Amino acid sequence: MSDPLGEERAAALAQIAALTREFDEVVAASQASNADDEHDPEGATIAFERQQIAALLEQARRRLTDVEAAIRSVEAGIYGICETCGRPIAPERLAARPATRTCINCAV
Repeated sequence: MSDPLGEERAAALAQIAALTREFDEVVAASQASNADDEHDPEGATIAFERQQIAALLEQARRRLTDVEAAIRSVEAGIYGICETCGRPIAPERLAARPATRTCINCAV
């Protein structure tokens, strides 16, 4: 039997690890070069790439937080209950988004 939340958690952790490595590589590459971000035409690209990776990393961390909250709700026996209205979340929604906290009506 599959464990969708466990799989989501593993995927989020893998994504965080990969993005962290990529971010560290970009930072190291920019420190190794003597590029002046303000005056070097490539500098803006380096800064943009660094910020893009940082945003993706933050998104992956939020995903992990949501998954871990869903795992806690399973442990508490309240998984699949909408945090807003208290009604059950449709199984199809949980299958598509295992870490969701709201039913489709409250999500809109």
